[in-house]
Amino acid sequence: MDFIDQNSTFKLSNGVEIPCIGFGMWQTPSDEVGVNSVLSALKAGYRHIDTAQVYGNEQCIGEAFRRSDVKREEVFLTTKIWNDSHSYDLVMSSFEDSLRKLDTSYVDLLLIHWPNPLAFRDRWQAANAETWKAMEELYESGKARAIGISNFRKHHIDELLKTAKILPMVNQIKHCPGVIQTDVEEYSREKGMLLEAYSPLGTGRIFESQGMAGMSEKYGKTIAQICIRWGLQRGYLPLPKSVTPSRIEENLKVFDFEIDEDDMEYIAGIDAGVRNASNPDAVPF
Repeated sequence: MDFIDQNSTFKLSNGVEIPCIGFGMWQTPSDEVGVNSVLSALKAGYRHIDTAQVYGNEQCIGEAFRRSDVKREEVFLTTKIWNDSHSYDLVMSSFEDSLRKLDTSYVDLLLIHWPNPLAFRDRWQAANAETWKAMEELYESGKARAIGISNFRKHHIDELLKTAKILPMVNQIKHCPGVIQTDVEEYSREKGMLLEAYSPLGTGRIFESQGMAGMSEKYGKTIAQICIRWGLQRGYLPLPKSVTPSRIEENLKVFDFEIDEDDMEYIAGIDAGVRNASNPDAVPF
């Protein structure tokens, strides 16, 4: 697809359109720093915000909406069901709590955050089925305009599809230079899912890479901009995070250049010292 600006969209399998870059909220503090980061993002032009129950900063988004001139319906908003709420009743109660904190009557995308939480490890298949059933009802009621998954691999997807009435529309996974989950990517696309990239900047270590410094010099762009543009060209929706206004704005300026095919391959295989994606069947939470 052609990316014209930050409001260029991907279309989900149900027809809902989602801006092609999102503002990530992972590790953003739940205080004035968090509120101001959202306000800076909205001012810079972001119209897609990604948070989660476990991030503890949903209320920052609600407060930012109250202070901003940007209307809620102009922003695509995502949150995620945390690992301690994998049951029908817990999904429903925790989701209502999220709506209250976000100060909204609906979200645009609701995800299962992890497929195999420690608390449900002996019955994760049944717990996911129950969680998804609740999310399907939230979707059918209009409280979630789209539903999807995060950190799911092929066997988790296969188990979910045994009972799902509605196919997941998104799989959000770790994706950055040097970290590519080819099997997950191919299978998710085969099942009609859009792939979103969390930690598209490699949680910081990528900025120490000499190879990425070379790409930055070649294209006259920052390493962050190279990472974000690379993800877009691979068909991912990147979710960069920052609390610094200048970097928040900078991360949207990726629509005036294109990375060559050879460099795309080089960046994909680069060893930037970034930790691989966590095994969702072994995470200690």
